[in-house]
This record gives sequence, C-alpha cells and structure tokens, in this order.
Amino acid sequence: MGDEYPTLFRSERMSLVQLIVPTEVAHDTIAELGELGNVQFKDLNPDVNAFQRSFVGEIRRIDEMARRVRFFASQIEKEKELVPIRPLYDSAPLVTVGPRAAQTIDELDVKLAEHEARLTQMNESYKLLSERLRELVEARHVLRETAQFFNQAAVRETEVRNSLDDSSAPLLQHDDREQQYSSGELQFDLEFVAGTIDRARLSTFERVLWRVLRGNLYMNYIDIQEPFVDPATGAETRKNVFIIFAHGDILLGKIRKVAESMGATIYPIDVNADKRADSMREVTGRLEDLQIVLYNTGANRRTELMTIGESLASWQDVVGKEKLIYETLNLLNYDVRRKTLIAEGWCPTRDIPQIQLALRHATEESGTNVPPILHELRTNRTPPTFHRTNKFTEGFQTIMDAYGVATYEEVNPGLFAVITFPFLFAVMFGDIGHGFIILIAAALMILFERKLGKADLGEIIGTFFFGRYIILLMGVFSIYTGFLYNDIFSKSLHLFHSGWDFPGNETTGIANGHTYPLGIDPAWHGAENGLLFTNSYKMKMSIVLGVIHMTFAVCLQVPNHIRFKRFADIYTNFIPQMIFLQSIFGYLVVCIIYKWTVDWSKASTQPPSLLNMLIGMVLSPGSVNPEEQLYPGQSTVQVILLLMAAVCVPWLLITKPYLQWQEMKKIQGQGYIGLDAEDVPRHTDDTTLEGEEEGNGRAIVEADGEEHEQHDFSEVVVHQVIHTIEFCLGCVSHTASYLRLWALSLAHAQLSEVLWDMTLANVLGIPGIIGIVALVLGGAIWLVLTIAILCVMEGLSAFLHALRLHWVEANSKHYEAGGYQFAPLSFARLNEKQ
Repeated sequence: MGDEYPTLFRSERMSLVQLIVPTEVAHDTIAELGELGNVQFKDLNPDVNAFQRSFVGEIRRIDEMARRVRFFASQIEKEKELVPIRPLYDSAPLVTVGPRAAQTIDELDVKLAEHEARLTQMNESYKLLSERLRELVEARHVLRETAQFFNQAAVRETEVRNSLDDSSAPLLQHDDREQQYSSGELQFDLEFVAGTIDRARLSTFERVLWRVLRGNLYMNYIDIQEPFVDPATGAETRKNVFIIFAHGDILLGKIRKVAESMGATIYPIDVNADKRADSMREVTGRLEDLQIVLYNTGANRRTELMTIGESLASWQDVVGKEKLIYETLNLLNYDVRRKTLIAEGWCPTRDIPQIQLALRHATEESGTNVPPILHELRTNRTPPTFHRTNKFTEGFQTIMDAYGVATYEEVNPGLFAVITFPFLFAVMFGDIGHGFIILIAAALMILFERKLGKADLGEIIGTFFFGRYIILLMGVFSIYTGFLYNDIFSKSLHLFHSGWDFPGNETTGIANGHTYPLGIDPAWHGAENGLLFTNSYKMKMSIVLGVIHMTFAVCLQVPNHIRFKRFADIYTNFIPQMIFLQSIFGYLVVCIIYKWTVDWSKASTQPPSLLNMLIGMVLSPGSVNPEEQLYPGQSTVQVILLLMAAVCVPWLLITKPYLQWQEMKKIQGQGYIGLDAEDVPRHTDDTTLEGEEEGNGRAIVEADGEEHEQHDFSEVVVHQVIHTIEFCLGCVSHTASYLRLWALSLAHAQLSEVLWDMTLANVLGIPGIIGIVALVLGGAIWLVLTIAILCVMEGLSAFLHALRLHWVEANSKHYEAGGYQFAPLSFARLNEKQ
C-alpha cells in the first residue's frame, strides 16, 4: 500500500519509524532530515525537565547567538538611512555539517561577540557624544539669550516678568543699578540662575517657585525653536531658556533645588559681559569639534552595520537551524549501553527511501563509517494527517484545514473544494466584467509570483497573494456564470438571436420561435417583469445546487465507511440519511426541473407554487388541489415519499445503537473480562502479538492506552439521538441556507446596475468637450467604485458565504475532522517565518 500514487482524495500513508543514530553523526543526521523536511519526531523524554536534557548547554549558547543576531537586526532597523541586507540566496553559505561543523560554530560565536562588542561601544560613544552635544547646544542658547536679555536691559527699562504676582514690587527698581550691572563696572548684590527646562514643565516650575519664594523673584523665559532629539529613542523634546533673579544665597539654593527636582539643567553664567563672550566663543569651538567627532562616530557605526548586513541573513539562517537541530536532539533518548541516540517519528511511507538516502549522505558528510539505522515500527496509534499539496492546491487545502484537520485517511473535502468553492462563489458573483477584473488581478500575481514571494507584502496583500490561485478560479467561474446570467457590468450581451420580438413600440414581447442557446435571453434585461423572472430563476437554481451539493457530501460517507471497515454504518446511517434527504428535498428538485420543462402557456392549469406544494405535502399529506396539481398521481407519490422519510427517523435512531448493544452482549457472552476500569476485553490479533514479540511492545502499549477509548451504551444512544435530530433539522435549515446564493446574486446585480445608472449613464449623452471630460471623470469614478465595492467588498462577502456553505452545510454531512496536523522538522518553514 505504500507504493500507491499520492492524491488529495485521502491523506498520505504514514509510518512510525525508529532511528538508531550514533552520537558522532547525530547532529549531521538531524540537519539532513531538517533539509528533507518529512519526519515528525516524537518526544521520548516526556518526564524529563527541559532544563535537565542532554543538549541544554548547546541551546543556551545558540540562544545567546540568536540574541546577538536579533540585536544586529534591531540596530539596522533603527538606522535612519537604509542599510542593505544581502539576501540569503546571494550570501556565502556557512557549512555547519561535517568534521569542521563545531569549529565553524565556534568561529561564528566569536565573530558575533566581536561585532556586538564593537557595536555596543560605538552606541555608547555615540550616545555620550550626543548628550554632550545637547548640553553644549543648551549652553549656547543660555549664553545667547542671557546676553540678549542684558543688552536689552542696558538700553531700556528692564522687562522682567514677575512670576504670577503683578502686584509685587520689582527688585530692580533703580535705573542706575541696572546701568551699573549691565556695564560690568560695578557689582550689585542681586544674583541670578539660568538654565533650560522642558517646555511642558515650565508653568509648573514657575508656580512652584512663586509659592516657595513668596514672589521674591524675577523670571524671564524664551522658547528654543529647534527640538532636541534623543539619540536612543528618537523622541523629540522642546525646551525653554529661563533666567531667574533673586537676592541671597538661601533663595538661590532653593531655586537650584526646585530646578533640579523638575528636571531642569542649570548652567553657570558669569555676570561680566566679557567673560560671557569668552564662554560663548569657547562653547562654539567645542561644538564644532564635537560635531566632527560625532559625524565620524556615526559614519564608523554605519560602516559596521553595513558589514553586519552583508552576513546577517546567513547568520539568522544558521542560528535558526542550529537551534531547531538541538531542540530535536533533546527529544531523542540516549542509550547508554550502545552509546547511541534513539529517535522515533512519523514520516510518509513513500518517503522512507529518501530518508535512507539522507541518512547515508549524513554519514558520508560526517566522515564516519557507522551509518544510522532505520526500521519501521508496527503500531495502532493514529498517525498525523498529511496532504501533499502544491502552490495550486495549497490555498484550497488551507481553507478546509481551518475548519478542522481531517482524520487519518479520511476523505479530504479539500480536493473537491478546488471546483465547488469557486463555483459557488461565482453563482453569487456572476458577472463577466467583474470576473474578468479579478481574473486579471490573479493572473498578474501569478505572473510575478517569484518577485512578489520575496517581497514583504504585509498581512492583507500577503493573504490575497497566498490565495492567488483561488482568486484565479473564482474569476474564471464568475465569467462562466456571467455568461449564464448574460450580465456584464449590469448590461446584457446579444451574442445569439433573441427568442422575443418587440414590434413597433409595443412593450410586450412576442415569441419568435427561437431559443437563446446560452444563458438568459437578453430580452429579459430591462423588461418590466425581468426582476420577477430572474428572482424565480435564481431562487430555484440555488435550491437545485444546494441539494446536489448536500447529496454529494452525504455520498462521501461511503468511502469513509469502507476504508475504516464500518460497513454497518452504510445501512444504519448513509442509506436512511440519503432516503430522508431525497424523499423531501430531492423530490423538490425534481419538481423544479419538471416545472421548467412544461409549457404553461398551453397547459390547462396555472403553474403551482412549489413552496406551497412542499408545505402541503407535510401538513396535509394525500390532498392536492386539482387546480394546483403539478402532475397526475401527485398525491400518491407524495404520501409514499413522506412515509419513507418518516420511517428513516426511527431507522436512524434505533438501528446503530441496537447493533452496538448486540456486539457488546456477544463479547460479554464469550466470558472474557478486560483489565481496565470498564472491564472491556482487549482485542489482540496475530499481527499485534507478533509485533510485541519483535520488540514493538512499547509502541503498542502506548497505542492501547491512548487510542481505544470506551463508551458506555447510554453515551452511544445519546450521541445517536443528537446526530439524528441534527441531520433531520439540518436538512431543512441547510436547504434554506443555500438561498443565500440567490440573495447575494440578486444584490450583486442590483448594485452593479445602480452604480452604472449613477455614474456613466448620466454622462454618456453629453456632447462636445464637456462630454469628453465628464465621460473621463465619470468613467474613473465608476471604475474605482466598481473595483472597491463590487469586486473587493462584494467579493469578500461572497467568499465568506461560500466558505460557510462548505464548512457548515457540506462538511457537517461527512467530515469528521478528528485528526492532527503533520508537523515535520523542516528548515523550509523556518525560512518562511524569517
């Protein structure tokens, strides 16, 4: 069975394999299997703490290397100017397997530590120089504003602001004192404090000083125009220069304490104007020198980052792979007697020859002569589910896996979703023009998929790109259903001869004997009763498609029952469910098709309402109004079908629990007693006993402990009752749910028509230049709204409804979804995450 050609119809056959790996080739073996990406390893040390496993030291070392690589990446990301990072496919590979693997890792560890030390030192130097630069800039502003203040005070009356108290007497009352102070020839007792403070704290600072000094101060402040940027965080801070006049050392000490508590920076400013000028020249000279040093430091730091960027992708790849390798090695069990590592894991059966080749290659690369040994174990444990997909089927399979992972070897609905999903979407989205737009969008994504696959598209665009083949088929099917609806941007196509003529100015059509061969006759577009016709047509079509879809989903139970050897379920579940579904809703579909085939213009009765017919079939069986009769013998057929549906309900309720009760009685009658708590006997066949004799007892015992969950008979009855009620009620609700195909198709067509009438229809008849300009503007508005509303928003709505029809209405009929995903050790997935 392992040589079967793999398909999406079922998950692949899986095998539980055991690897006996010599310790000297363990690293290279796991590396080869990671490159191959088709072995899911089991944890053979579940009771061992993560900090007590064999390769904890190596993982800590790799974690430290990974921290350094993340630090480099964050520093490159924070750089204002873009630092190029050489892509992985263009980088020189680092060989981490073979005899020199340990030396390569040691050299990489040393190199990363050296780069980190240099970069950290440069960051600290740059930060320290930036802080000094900021202090010198603030000091220059303080000197400049202080000199400007004293210059103004020398030529006119001082304009010193009293802090929050206009009624207090100014301290500089006499002009002669101001002149003496500003001239520098005489000193006076009044002193001042100057510095800078955050603009947001200025008002609080001013209020606190006024209360502490009881108004005995003069304060003046001036805004600094350019902001100060923190080199570490990039945050901008705006500051003000302040100068405060007070008398006495005690008051000055209080001012300094308050300023320091508020985060202000105080600068020593001399009273003498000449000394202030000397300080200004000194600060300016230091600023120029510091700016040169800061520029050189930044240039050296950028050079270091560019050097790191050349190898960053390669380092990330190596570190990520090494961590995965050692985490996998921690899952292995160490055999002290043989000095080997024992591994167990799941893999696709058909890939075992590839795995053996990889093991042989790992042995050759490591330079040893002792190859790892692989042999297949027999087990009753449920394997993981693995569907081998390609870039075309991956999107459809992901949609189904989002509902639930299929049970091992269960029929996979993802195979059929390749056709049914885009088709049901197109039923709701049918329009030739809109389908062509999304077809072009998908074709462009497929055409440039290599370039787009390497780019960072973001979450939203990346999701559309992942489903590009789904969008492609949705566009193709939408064009097809658009031809059936004869709808292109709310207009009709006259591809063939219409079956209706309108002689003269008459509004009533006359049949001319022709039949429109494909889709709806264009004569219905614009007719007064056109909406009534398309409503009836699409509503009945949605019921027909819904019943066919549900019937197909119920039929998928049969291959599952045959594969899992549940033959009793075929006539206890499948047959009564099929009879119940077809006797009511299958009959409704037959009546719809029959009603379409009758020429009611020549019939003796009016066409009956099928909804009323179905309601009357259930509420008043056997009675049919002759004026509303669809066909002869209708009442007899409906009574028979209703009786068949009624018989199916107890059939579903009783048959399966009864058979299971009989099986339990048969086992107990044999006189066997199980060893577990529920006294259920253990069924052991010859192959299982043979496997235990060959040393596979551990796997088989684990399987018996996990797989064979026993249920009480009462639980079986309750489960079957719930299942029956859910199916019978679901047939009604799910059939009605398919009416969303009609509702969304109608809404899409009406929105398209409204958009045309409100944009292009108003400008098509305008002559001259004005008409051309209006046509261009109206066409642009129409195109933008068509793409944004009708293609994107309406497309997403139809997508979600098609998803619901598959998840709820179809999958609930057959899909168990009780499996778990195959998650192999794969370096390819690591690259995708990065």
